[in-house]
Amino acid sequence: MPQLDDVDAAAVERGLDALDTPPTPEQGGSRVRRILKAVVPPVAFLVLVVAVWQALWAAAFWPEYQLPAPLAVWDELWSRVTDGEAIGFIWTSVHRAVFGFLVAIVIATPLGLLVAKVRLVRSAIGPFLSGLQSLPSVAWVPAAVLWFGVTPTTMYAVLLLGSVPSIANGLVAGIDQIPPILPRVGKVLGAGRIAASRHILLPAALPGYLAGLKQGWAFSWRSLMAAEIIATSPLLGKGLGAYLDDGRTLSQMETVLAAIVLILLVGVGIELLVFRPIERAVLRARGLSGAL
Repeated sequence: MPQLDDVDAAAVERGLDALDTPPTPEQGGSRVRRILKAVVPPVAFLVLVVAVWQALWAAAFWPEYQLPAPLAVWDELWSRVTDGEAIGFIWTSVHRAVFGFLVAIVIATPLGLLVAKVRLVRSAIGPFLSGLQSLPSVAWVPAAVLWFGVTPTTMYAVLLLGSVPSIANGLVAGIDQIPPILPRVGKVLGAGRIAASRHILLPAALPGYLAGLKQGWAFSWRSLMAAEIIATSPLLGKGLGAYLDDGRTLSQMETVLAAIVLILLVGVGIELLVFRPIERAVLRARGLSGAL
């Protein structure tokens, strides 16, 4: 017959194992319930915003040219969607942003590793990376136009200058939070600099690196919109930023708001379709799936 202490120890061990085990989807409720919890709050908020907007328009607090009705903006947006122009605007901007963002990752990742692990490099360029991250990306547009003219190179230059510092700083912050024992274990096991970076530093710094990637994408998207608004040319095609500027030039607020809606939809779509699943996977791998 087992002793009372043995029973208590086994119960405590099972309790600790249960605490360490990430909750399964069944423990979090049914699939339909989880979908409703994810969808209903933002939809309700959107309905509230449109209702307030409609009420302000009906009360005529501002002239029609400053605050058009929600239906007028919807008509403008729907006409652009049905004639295919909206797809062209989105494609022009998104393919530039994605390509530039991938190039930024290739540049910023080794730069972040270098800054994080080499003290002299951190002392030399670390403050400048932080300063570049806080510099508004639109400030680079006039300089880029003078350097490269109104060309696609200008767009990519502004995009890279806006996103590289954020990605690099995110990786540096992630590496700074790694427990010192992990690099030591890798060194004891014979891992060189490249192997340690690939198998120890980057995986351990992944949460901070992912945060830097998300911020880098946000900076690159905003940088691109600023560049498209200021540097317009038929040779560049018309992206969402140029479409937005058309509304300002023609004093058509419904066009301006329709462009803002499209820009917002792209941002939300990238977050939900790309970064949110990656973030869930990273947190789940660390037993933190309840955080999202």
